[in-house]
Amino acid sequence: MTSRQSLGRWGESRAAEYLCDHGYTLLDRNVRTPYGEIDLVTTHEEQVIFVEVKTRASHTLGPPEVSITPTKKTHMISAGLAYLQSHPDLGENWQIDVIAILRLPGPGGAVTEQIDHFENVITSQA
Repeated sequence: MTSRQSLGRWGESRAAEYLCDHGYTLLDRNVRTPYGEIDLVTTHEEQVIFVEVKTRASHTLGPPEVSITPTKKTHMISAGLAYLQSHPDLGENWQIDVIAILRLPGPGGAVTEQIDHFENVITSQA
C-alpha cells in the first residue's frame, strides 16, 4: 500500500469515527459500483447519506475539498443511485456529503487535523 493509499484509508476511518460520534449510523464502506467507489454509506435522521472523503497531508494542492470536480459529482450521483437500486429498502431520501480532512505534522512530532463536513453537497428531489 502506498503512503497516499494509507493516508486515504486513515482519512476514511477518521471520517467514519467522526460521523458516528455525531449520531450517524455507518451502513457500508468502500462500496464499488460501475460508476466508482462510495467511501462511506451512512444514515442520519431517516436519510441515506453517501460520503466522499478527501484527505490531504499538506496545503500544497489546496484544501481537500477542491478535488471534487463536476465530473466527480456526476460519478458520485450515479454511484449513489446504483447503490439505492441494489438496496430498495433504504427509500428515496438521500444526499451526498463531503468530509475534507487535513492532517498536518505538528510541533514535537504531534499530528494536527482539521475536519470539515460539507453537508448536502448533492441531494435527492424526493
